[in-house]
Amino acid sequence: MSTSAGRESLVEGEFVFTAEDFRHIAQILHSHAGIALNEGKAALVYSRLAKRLRTLGLRSFRDYCALIQDAAGVDERQAMTAALTTNVTRFYREPHHFDHLRDEVMPMLAARARSGGRVRLWSAACSNGQEPYSMAMTVLSVLPEANDLDFKILATDIDPNMVADGIAGVYPEEALDPAPPALRNKFFEKAPSQGRNMMSAGQALRDLISFKELNLIGDWPMRGKFDVIFCRNVVIYFDDATQEKVWKRFTPLMNPGATLYIGHSERVSGPAVQQLNTSGLTTYRLAA
Repeated sequence: MSTSAGRESLVEGEFVFTAEDFRHIAQILHSHAGIALNEGKAALVYSRLAKRLRTLGLRSFRDYCALIQDAAGVDERQAMTAALTTNVTRFYREPHHFDHLRDEVMPMLAARARSGGRVRLWSAACSNGQEPYSMAMTVLSVLPEANDLDFKILATDIDPNMVADGIAGVYPEEALDPAPPALRNKFFEKAPSQGRNMMSAGQALRDLISFKELNLIGDWPMRGKFDVIFCRNVVIYFDDATQEKVWKRFTPLMNPGATLYIGHSERVSGPAVQQLNTSGLTTYRLAA
């Protein structure tokens, strides 16, 4: 292991990266985003943040830690979180959720919307937008006139770069392969100005979705309640206590009978267990 002034590095490389540096970064990431890191992730943290050090012209991780701890380091804390967040997503990921939404949930929501009622869905960790666009296609397959009614999808993510990608709504054609062909052809169009084989979300999808930046362990400005929440494959990065807090915060924002979809390796825990009943594979419904 390389050393500098007696500081042993966890990772071989151009920068010394000590256990103290790692703990400092892990603590700030947990405080800022709820993400828990163990020392086994040291090489990953080094490889992703070394790029930030080069970009910023810093000479050491000690200097980087000083920057992100400083009050003026809020932008870099956000950049650090984005660098350390794994944005794995795809259209119609875990397709049974979209089948359940279409067949079990949407008929009731469509009837309410058609009678003048308010309906809201939330993609709570939307990454680059493929999840909420999948939700929107599912909604419009059942309720083609959704945009003429009081029906909206909120899509949020902690990473402003992912939110910007969602707003742009442009994806490689092959990314849309998991989408039902009829819906893909109806709601996406060729985007030759964006590059070869790129597809752009059509206006019907864009009008249904509002993209916003939001930290799941920060303040939630929403006051209205939701009928459907997708929060999938994100709390796995949180420790147990933070997971319980997130599940608990969802329930007051859910209408009676509302549906929560979570990731395949996740389970609701803590006080929310008393309010959420299993309604299918990694699918929960708030007691009416």
